Amino acid sequence: MIQAYCSVLSVEQVADNVFVLTFLSPEISKQVQAGQFVNIKADQGTEPLLRRPFSVYRADGDQVQIIFNVVGKGSAALRKKRSGEWIDVLGPLGVPFSLSGNDFDIAILVGGGLGVAPLPISTQALFRNQKSVITFLGARTANQLVQTHLANVHISTDDGSKGYHGNVVELMKVNYELFKDSRPKIYSCGPTKMLHAVAEFAIGRNIPCEVSLEGPMACGFGICQGCPVELIGGEKKYGLVCKDGPAFDVRRIRI
Repeated sequence: MIQAYCSVLSVEQVADNVFVLTFLSPEISKQVQAGQFVNIKADQGTEPLLRRPFSVYRADGDQVQIIFNVVGKGSAALRKKRSGEWIDVLGPLGVPFSLSGNDFDIAILVGGGLGVAPLPISTQALFRNQKSVITFLGARTANQLVQTHLANVHISTDDGSKGYHGNVVELMKVNYELFKDSRPKIYSCGPTKMLHAVAEFAIGRNIPCEVSLEGPMACGFGICQGCPVELIGGEKKYGLVCKDGPAFDVRRIRI
């Protein structure tokens, strides 16, 4: 885990109220694994006081990217950053996705809304591990979709403005024929309701599945106890999203 003041390289708008921030950090870029996150303090003042967690979107060379939408003071401060300004970054944090191994041949990536965040870096890692990839990506409407740096993408929108008219879990079910005869493993990130539906689909078909959970991770490493998740089948009743996750096997948690 590294704490560093990192230079902002750019902030680019990539969709409606969706932005990608690129910062310079050779150390984090070298260490980060797909599914991990960074905790960022945008300003040195007390507004906002706490750090904000962001899944790492991409890591390339000395550069790291996060993707976010503006919903509060923390993300609004990041949106206003200019090239050459600094942010206080803690990371990489958390348990990554398990993207290697001989138990699967094809990865099914399922992202809803800003749940796309860990999918590009995961795609990159899966290709290094010589795995095939199918991506199912959903959003409320077409102008909120971000599908760059992904592979074999199938689109759904809630309003039918692009791709399948419906939610992304329905899209995956409609396309089950694409992977049912292979050895798939599902990786998913998005709203809790969506993740619950993904988990039900995977467990019902005995498909291995990992999901990336969200939570109010003010510290990012288990001190504040602000991001509990109920565990199943272990000695502990509860774990922490920041420390025991954010990537979890769906059979180990209650979503």
